[in-house]
Amino acid sequence: MPLVERGILPTPLLYLSAFFEATRRDYYDRLIAVTERGEWEAWLLYFLNGIARQSEDAVDRAMRITALVDQWQGRLAGIGTKAPSLLAERLAANPYLTAKVAAQNLGVAFATADRAIRRLVEEGIVTPVGDARRGRVYCAKEILAILEEPAKLTP
Repeated sequence: MPLVERGILPTPLLYLSAFFEATRRDYYDRLIAVTERGEWEAWLLYFLNGIARQSEDAVDRAMRITALVDQWQGRLAGIGTKAPSLLAERLAANPYLTAKVAAQNLGVAFATADRAIRRLVEEGIVTPVGDARRGRVYCAKEILAILEEPAKLTP
């Protein structure tokens, strides 16, 4: 059973489909070569190259997100409470949050989580999504932008 289905990983770490899409012609050529001529070695080399390229992309994104969170924590240091800094750290795993979920994750009162989120808003780290007053969702758009940008793949 895959690690995602067992709850060990929240999502897959590598999206090979992005590599296959970026190199679509090679993908089909290699598949046809396996089917028609049994050229498994070329397919495996292509597949391993895809893993390497996607791994490089994932590491690059992780490093940029880590640097961003470190920058945020530097701005939040010394404000008297650790809650905003802890929330900023958790944004690396999920750029969306609500006060209710933040309170649960941090093991603090709703009011404490709400104040921490307000501090993140003041610092420009998160912004409200939508117009809801209750159950308002906030997003760390800088992290979301890193996650949503197209993969930088070179075949």
